[in-house]
Amino acid sequence: MKSRCEWSGGDPLYLAYHDEEWGVPAHDDRRLFEMLVLESAQAGLSWLTILRKRENYRRAFRDFDPEKVAAFSRGDIERLMADPGIVRNRRKVESAVNNAGRVLEVAGEFGSLAAFLWRFVDYRPRQNAWVSLREVPASTEQSDRMSKELKRRGFTFIGSTICYAFMQAVGMVNDHTLGCFRNEEVRRLAE
Repeated sequence: MKSRCEWSGGDPLYLAYHDEEWGVPAHDDRRLFEMLVLESAQAGLSWLTILRKRENYRRAFRDFDPEKVAAFSRGDIERLMADPGIVRNRRKVESAVNNAGRVLEVAGEFGSLAAFLWRFVDYRPRQNAWVSLREVPASTEQSDRMSKELKRRGFTFIGSTICYAFMQAVGMVNDHTLGCFRNEEVRRLAE
């Protein structure tokens, strides 16, 4: 039996996400945009709820192609609001469409979304050494700065807590606890 982070629970979808994805450094702009959208959608809900809807999100948001999502019309937003496969919160849906446009602007300025976002950790994943889930912060100075800069650039629904969850998901920080078998594996990915 492998030792895992306390939050990973027993659901197979959760376990697969924890074991294969969470904390792995991501530099692909579509993956980064996907996780920005999903982390925003998760606000106030469980991550397992979002994981269960993830394939629906991929379909509804055109595989998270920011160019396609940025071009969504009011009609597309209404279509999304009627889609039971996603979280039908108007602020979250409108935010995803708005943020797609902001992603394109940032990518145009910095060469990629990845180049812009990874600056907040000096282009290298932060390696934390938490013993228990209780030690893991909900936000950090880096997520505060990221949130502030994203908001300044017109991104919405992107507070510091959402940014920190995003940073954990895409491997900007390694928050696998020390007893978790993934801690060292993810640490090695950053070398």
